[in-house]
Amino acid sequence: MVLDFLRKGRDAAPELEEKASATGPLVAYANAGRVTWTARDTGSLTRLGFAGNPVGFRAVKLIAEAAAALPLVLQDEGQRYGQHPMLSLIHEPNTAQGKAELFEALYGHLLLAGDAYVEAVGAGAGLPTELHVLRSDRMRVIPGADGWPVAYDYLVDGRRHRFDATGPVSPVCHVRAFHPQDDHYGLSPIQAAAQAVDVHNSASRWSKGLLDNAARPSGAIVWTGGDGQGSMSNDQFERLRDEMESLHQGARNAGRPMLLEGGLDWKPMGFSPSDMEFQQTKEAAAREIAVAFGVPPMLLGIPGEATFANYQEAHRAFYRLTVLPLATRVTAAVGRWLSAHLGEEVELKPDLDQVPALSAERDAQWARVAQADFLTAAEKRRMLGLPDLPQGEDGE
Repeated sequence: MVLDFLRKGRDAAPELEEKASATGPLVAYANAGRVTWTARDTGSLTRLGFAGNPVGFRAVKLIAEAAAALPLVLQDEGQRYGQHPMLSLIHEPNTAQGKAELFEALYGHLLLAGDAYVEAVGAGAGLPTELHVLRSDRMRVIPGADGWPVAYDYLVDGRRHRFDATGPVSPVCHVRAFHPQDDHYGLSPIQAAAQAVDVHNSASRWSKGLLDNAARPSGAIVWTGGDGQGSMSNDQFERLRDEMESLHQGARNAGRPMLLEGGLDWKPMGFSPSDMEFQQTKEAAAREIAVAFGVPPMLLGIPGEATFANYQEAHRAFYRLTVLPLATRVTAAVGRWLSAHLGEEVELKPDLDQVPALSAERDAQWARVAQADFLTAAEKRRMLGLPDLPQGEDGE
């Protein structure tokens, strides 16, 4: 009886380990062998593509810092302002930030999330007293019946603050990148480069694993028993494995000679062609990340890039094709938003005459315009983006 009871309990044990879900084996089988990609939410992409990837980090910093450092001009059809309340607000947006810090955060959020938000503090009948950049991953757009935003919710730890956008001027300036499949949120460059970021990070982890293994390819320990046995005992196998892990793996054991007992022979293995291509794969992924952000790979120190004749050409292309279009669009959006608060039609834009990378283009343009005798002084000023002179000061 006792033996039957024990046998019954032993036979019933496997039933307790069976899965309750009938689809469990199918789910496990379907996921086997599939490639794992990073989640496409803003938090995951920022953590792995910016904070955890040197190429993405440098690309975002390079664009944001260059765009934030551009001098800005404020003008209307009649004049260019040297002093203006809007310029004062932009140069001192709040007590903790200056112009460069505010716009660097604004450009950074736009590059990482595809959306950037600026809050107006103390806005009444005129300009706000302070400007603050809000985190894009915490902001939610609340659309109305017609599809246009009527409010913005800022969520932190389950708490919500709602910005009402139904008034004449919204308290939040929303700048978003172009997204062909979303009406309210933009598409960031890091989303387009997400697969390249995963490949680059995986290649870095592979390199780290190789370094932990003393930067040598793996090998095989071949055992030949003296009595013709083809396998080791469990005790022999575990002892050999423990000795290899403790005495011959890791960077601290690099170069240490290996002492093998009788019957054991070390057979080193060379790098396979797939191993040799890891570094090339990593460099190709780095170039893809740079291309998604619009940064010439030469500026990021990526080897094997000879698209530009020299560093100066790459620098000029970076400003002309990436920094200036981004800065022009963002400053124009902020300028229109502040103009609505102020009640004046003014234009905020980068001052191209003070960009050192474009000095050669600027000199050539000035020379062409100056030699155009068929143009009046007013027409030349318009071609150069300058406002018209007051009456009687046209120089003619």
